[in-house]
Amino acid sequence: MARAKAVLQPDLVLISWTRNPLNPGSARRIIAARVIGGAQPCRITLVPNGLLINALNCLLDHDIGFKIVFQKKTSSFSGYLVLQRNR
Repeated sequence: MARAKAVLQPDLVLISWTRNPLNPGSARRIIAARVIGGAQPCRITLVPNGLLINALNCLLDHDIGFKIVFQKKTSSFSGYLVLQRNR
């Protein structure tokens, strides 16, 4: 009998962000982040009130392997994005 192999599922990261509505040029900050699978070594950057740019710089590093698969602005000062890494 042939053995069935488990298919590795991708790692997913969902980030919700906002910026100060009184200062349109302000930095985007993380409201909440959810990781399905793993996000090492970038897990430490996915904290509420952390800078979104720091998390993205880590996750999108070529050695880490995440890619943005969806992003949406929900208003002029908030939005969310989904990143995926295939293992």
